Amino acid sequence: MSLEKIDSLKSLVEQLRAEYEKFEAKSNAVAGTRARKLLQDIKSEAQELREVIQERKRQKEMLGE
Repeated sequence: MSLEKIDSLKSLVEQLRAEYEKFEAKSNAVAGTRARKLLQDIKSEAQELREVIQERKRQKEMLGE
């Protein structure tokens, strides 16, 4: 599951780059809106991944690994 989240984050960052380039190069305000939404999506995905990692860390500590 974690690797899929990382792939999802990578995809979102690639989309963000494309939208941000449109925003900067062409002064496309709508692309700026899409870029901000993508940043919010990245934040959410990263938080979910962070929680997964923390939970797995706790599980390993409970097992004495």
